[in-house]
Amino acid sequence: KAIVGANAFQHESGIHQDGMIKDKSTYEIMTPESIGLMRGESQSGAGIVLGKHSGRNAVGTRLRELGYDLDIDKLNAVFARFKEVAEKKKGGLDDDDLESLVSDQAGSMNELWRVTGLQATTGMSGIPTATVKMIGPDGIERYVSATGTGPVDAVYKAIDQIMGVEVILESYSMNAVNEGIEALASTRVVVAPKSGGPNDRFAFDAQTSMLKEKKFSGSGSDTDIITSSARAYVSAINKLLSWHKRRMTNGADDNSGIADAVAVQGEEPVVVN
Repeated sequence: KAIVGANAFQHESGIHQDGMIKDKSTYEIMTPESIGLMRGESQSGAGIVLGKHSGRNAVGTRLRELGYDLDIDKLNAVFARFKEVAEKKKGGLDDDDLESLVSDQAGSMNELWRVTGLQATTGMSGIPTATVKMIGPDGIERYVSATGTGPVDAVYKAIDQIMGVEVILESYSMNAVNEGIEALASTRVVVAPKSGGPNDRFAFDAQTSMLKEKKFSGSGSDTDIITSSARAYVSAINKLLSWHKRRMTNGADDNSGIADAVAVQGEEPVVVN
């Protein structure tokens, strides 16, 4: 029986993709070019569709073709995020999605805090409410619920309480990485420490010899816009806390970034390396 259609020469299984990268004749007894289908260099030249069944080799190969030569730790981090997104996104991830994930992970290599759970409710007649769970530098998971003017505002207020910071959201922007209802959302935020807050600091400008307000940017991506917004916000605040930590005098302040959040009962602490 003849197998026809747009996906006749497509490969999503990790084992098949690995074989195609090494030798295209492994799983194709005939080439698409033999029937007039010019595949060229798209999809790594092997008909690879990067989806939830794809393996690390296929993702790493495509990233190298896009110009990203990542070390093993960074590749593992990007691949972990890839699997999370691919589970929720039908049709596979394209090159723009991959580049967004690389940018997302670049800001989280030295993260102090990370989001482990998030639930937000909103509506025309209700009060927007969010519950956020996070793991901090001490390896203990904490959660906080907060309300806000919208679901993103509620999430941000919960994150502020857990991380023990007071910041001003200078800018917030979101873009769809590609088209369609399942498009990956990419969020970018810029925050600045609130004057008089626990992380209020100024940076010395070497060019003007003046003190200036320090600002921190963060980016995040996800198929869920609330999760994307949370990842971007936490990325920016992690940079703030890391910068603050480097400039603290030993023992001068509490640098844990842990406020009055509630530790999750009955769960063993998870250490984030």
